[in-house]
Amino acid sequence: MSRAARLDSAHITPSAHYTGYVWYRHQLAEAPFVTPFGRFAHGVLAPVSWGARVAFGLDVERFLLQRHLLIDALLSEAIEQRGVRQVVEIACGLSPRGRRFCSRYPELRYLEADLPPMAARKRLLLHEEGWLGARHQVRPVDILAEQGVNDLQALFSGLDHDAPVLVITEGLVNYFELPVIEAFWSRLADQLKQFPAATYLTDLYPDLREHPRYRQLRWGIDLVGRLTRGRYYLHYRGDDAIVAGFEGCGFGEVRVHDPKELESALSDAGPALVRVVEART
Repeated sequence: MSRAARLDSAHITPSAHYTGYVWYRHQLAEAPFVTPFGRFAHGVLAPVSWGARVAFGLDVERFLLQRHLLIDALLSEAIEQRGVRQVVEIACGLSPRGRRFCSRYPELRYLEADLPPMAARKRLLLHEEGWLGARHQVRPVDILAEQGVNDLQALFSGLDHDAPVLVITEGLVNYFELPVIEAFWSRLADQLKQFPAATYLTDLYPDLREHPRYRQLRWGIDLVGRLTRGRYYLHYRGDDAIVAGFEGCGFGEVRVHDPKELESALSDAGPALVRVVEART
């Protein structure tokens, strides 16, 4: 893989530290998931977040919580109602989801994956806290790799291919141009077809130009791009386009979820900007 491609993958990492602190602030993560940089970044951005909330009605932490809790709800449903017992979270960053769900469901196998440096950091964190084990592991992966030791085939090779699997990506797809992320989705769909049943959950910010906060969202996106040393792309014009896009990548059943499905105050702030896609093979 080219140096430019590696940089495209790596520029996401700063946001992982920020979101790690957000999960902790909202009692979704334990203290070991907080990094000094995450705490610092949150403090530095606090005035900007306050200004965006007051002036534009954009609450960054609300957006993050909406997607996180909706994915949690769909994952719980898959475990409790469809018998999913193995989960792979790609681009796991400092997400506490693996820790929480392994504690909640003793029979669950949870595999976290990220670029090698972040995977090593997450593995060390879980090991030092005594949370790493046969049921909860961390592996390196590069979603841009079409072959090699860190490609998707290597990541899935150790799973039980006779049992259902669920894959999660959160806070990942909008950092890449659509052709790049669709190529990843196509490779992922190919891997998931090797299982008797497979589900993919991901958040996605569509290009909702009719949304009343669209202009403010574009401002926020530009800010995110500068903070993460990259760009942030909006994918698809609406739910129908999302469904068609995922079907074109090889997924057979696609549902688009809106945060208004959440039974909490988080869903009461007007039309949402984020969607969570549930795609099955």
